[in-house]
Amino acid sequence: MVSGTPVRPAEAQEKLSPRPAGEAKDGQSKAVPPPVVEVEPPEEDDAAKPKEYAFNPLQAEKELRIGNFYWKKKSYKAAAMRYEEAAKWNPGYAEAWLRLGEAHEKMRQSSEARAAYEQFLDLAAEDKRAGEIRKRVARLAPSKKES
Repeated sequence: MVSGTPVRPAEAQEKLSPRPAGEAKDGQSKAVPPPVVEVEPPEEDDAAKPKEYAFNPLQAEKELRIGNFYWKKKSYKAAAMRYEEAAKWNPGYAEAWLRLGEAHEKMRQSSEARAAYEQFLDLAAEDKRAGEIRKRVARLAPSKKES
């Protein structure tokens, strides 16, 4: 050895032989952290997400019953919201469209009432209440301010 500090054979071997990545000097493997994967944070407010509707007649029936509860309490806006939900869960639910039309009519929203009644008539043209509903639709003709 030419230099002033003697080199032990084990240290010389360590300096010369390459170790696989992640292996410690003592031959044990070190814990290598997993790769970082960026993930979108979860939506903080689930109510901010748009609601997805799939055909669910049981949910539609439930919404209609809740709407009827609000109707009896004369809370027509809440009833209309529930009838609308029922119609979204089951677009072919004629009763929901009829009740929605009635709720809009109570709130003096004639264009919305007319649209709901027309949907009812499309679905249940043979219903015994269809004649009366046709008269209501004719009475709810669009006014000049709604056009």
